Amino acid sequence: MRHSLVIVGAGPRGTGLIERIAANAPELYDGSGLDLHLVDPHPPGAGRIWREAQSPLLWMNSHAEDVTMFTDETVDMAGPVRPGPTLHEWAGIDGRTFADRQLQGAYLRWVHEQAVAALPEGVVVHHHPRRAVRVSGPREGRQQVWLEGRPRPLLADLVVLALGHLDAELDDEQSALAAYAEEHGLVHLPPDFTADSDLSALAPGEPVLVRGFGLAFVDLMALLTEGRGGRYDGDTYVPSGREPVLYVGSRRGVPYHSKIGYDWTGERPPLPRFLGPAEIDGLLARPEGFDFGRDVWPLVVKELGFAHYHRLFTVHPERTAMSWTDFEEKYAAGSETDVQALVASAVPDPRDRLDLAALDRPLEGVRYATHEEFQEGLREYVEADLNRRHDPAHSPDLAVFLGLLSVYGQLVRLGDIGGRWHGFFSYLASGPPGPRLRQLLALSRAGVLRFVGADMEVRAEDGVFRASSPTVPDHSVRARALVEARLPEPTVRRALDPLLRELHAEGLAETPDGLLRVDRADGRVLDRSGRPHPRRFALGPHTDGRTPGAFTRPRTGGPAFRQNDATARAALLFLCALAGRTAA
Repeated sequence: MRHSLVIVGAGPRGTGLIERIAANAPELYDGSGLDLHLVDPHPPGAGRIWREAQSPLLWMNSHAEDVTMFTDETVDMAGPVRPGPTLHEWAGIDGRTFADRQLQGAYLRWVHEQAVAALPEGVVVHHHPRRAVRVSGPREGRQQVWLEGRPRPLLADLVVLALGHLDAELDDEQSALAAYAEEHGLVHLPPDFTADSDLSALAPGEPVLVRGFGLAFVDLMALLTEGRGGRYDGDTYVPSGREPVLYVGSRRGVPYHSKIGYDWTGERPPLPRFLGPAEIDGLLARPEGFDFGRDVWPLVVKELGFAHYHRLFTVHPERTAMSWTDFEEKYAAGSETDVQALVASAVPDPRDRLDLAALDRPLEGVRYATHEEFQEGLREYVEADLNRRHDPAHSPDLAVFLGLLSVYGQLVRLGDIGGRWHGFFSYLASGPPGPRLRQLLALSRAGVLRFVGADMEVRAEDGVFRASSPTVPDHSVRARALVEARLPEPTVRRALDPLLRELHAEGLAETPDGLLRVDRADGRVLDRSGRPHPRRFALGPHTDGRTPGAFTRPRTGGPAFRQNDATARAALLFLCALAGRTAA
């Protein structure tokens, strides 16, 4: 009997798993008789989010040189390294280019083809361009994967859920807003992948409230401006007349920080230093558990501060008042209060000090008398951020970015630690390309884009939507359209995916934030008693093993690669044991 492995989701995560199966098979599997089924209505490799059939106005959020699907020796994994080209090497483009997603989709298609070609003889790949709607079967027996529109299931010895980003039902607030819009003839666009949103109802010249100032907003901005015929003439935007007027705000009230626009030079900070494997082991060993704010966040702050000051003292010593050796010793031993006093005495210029609270909430307590004064003030803020993020004199910022990657790689082991960390990481480390913020400034000067402020509140009243913010206390905006510019939350309970909903109903475990709980060792899904399912695995953003970003920056240890490798090896070992064989 031929054995069968079903991967639900053929996007980058599914492709990464196939690549790791191919890499580990020579050691762990003799290659005889295995059917590998890919279930996804979208093209293998790119999947839904990165498919080639989308607007060329939608860009990657990383430099082409910072996007890879291949492992290197920095990845802490049991399997072999199989190097391959980054996006810019494969495409033959400048490494500092922000490629469009069409090109990324082509790269992912090629990676998928290479991974399939590297599989051992006897492993046959089948793509099913359908949705998986249900998984059934006993814990100790073959699984049945039921596909939409197909009367008989796929039989699977193992199932891996690599579902990627999923649509979700509306929460209570969104449901109320949608009902209000329906009742009053308004437009309400709920959280969605922007490329799939129907923007045709957003009328030219009409005000549109936009809640969300991250990457989904940047995509929306592009599609409603250049996508409607506008163009940029240097730093000036020339409207087509078909654009709506976008009033954007969020909890922070500012866009995500610009991508850093210079290369790293010299010694890297020796990370991890204060938040490494030993600290994570200690947190996991606590019988009473741990609290993120009390037990984890101080370690994050200490680690990021270490990265920042290591760079400042070793590369810009003229801006410090103490030797690095003395500073490091006192920094390592000091309490939070001690460190604040140490930094105040050793780093004369406040602009050289790391203040995570101020970075996180730059408009906290800031008030403007008029809406127009705020427009000018926020343009100055964005301009200053752009200048700083493109000036290597502020290279401690890049050290903090490396610290963020190191911290995320460690925190993955803790499981679901709540949304605070993920949101902070995205805001600080996963912001838009610098050119996008230049465009944002041009749109603001042209009056096509208006800023609302921090802690934006949206109310449905008097037959319209109304937005206000304490940043400009005496100002509000009325509009007949509201766009929620963000992806749906990756929760199991509210996912519209029928497969995931049924598994939830059957008793799989979820975290307090609604993520699917998986075994830290190999990605097997856990039931509510904590037992790992022997035949079901899950990888990706809907799990509590989610990792930073969709792709990995070369030579950063890629926790997604580590997870893919562990799952692939566990699957191969299981299949060998099932066949009564030992690893090859």
